[in-house]
Amino acid sequence: MITGLAHICIESRDLEATETFYRVLGLKRQFDFRNKQNELVGFYLAFANRTFIEIIKNTTVGGEGIIKHFAIEVDDADEAYESLKNAGYAVTEKEFAGDNNWMITCHDPNGIFIELQQYTDKSMQLVGGVCEVDYKP
Repeated sequence: MITGLAHICIESRDLEATETFYRVLGLKRQFDFRNKQNELVGFYLAFANRTFIEIIKNTTVGGEGIIKHFAIEVDDADEAYESLKNAGYAVTEKEFAGDNNWMITCHDPNGIFIELQQYTDKSMQLVGGVCEVDYKP
């Protein structure tokens, strides 16, 4: 069912400084999140193995960054949904996300938000591009 860690999401006050840091480590920008005014509000940075760091702008973050959530890549979102539901966990219905993948979400017993993503041939994680979002930092 699980094929790997899809991404972690970090909130950042300074997108440019954050990208610069991770570029030094060899990561490259895979795709951007832009709002309807075409302002950059975040982006994905890619490792070499379909694993990513999602950086989202948040001007209220204090001195240290916050991990907002993490995502797990699955090969079958329907199977993951059924497994969680049958085990008694609250899980959202499968939806097609703006970055062109199938997704369900839940929380672990500690309250950590988790996305379970099934990539498609058009998933931005694989092909890049710009994902328009309705996001206000």
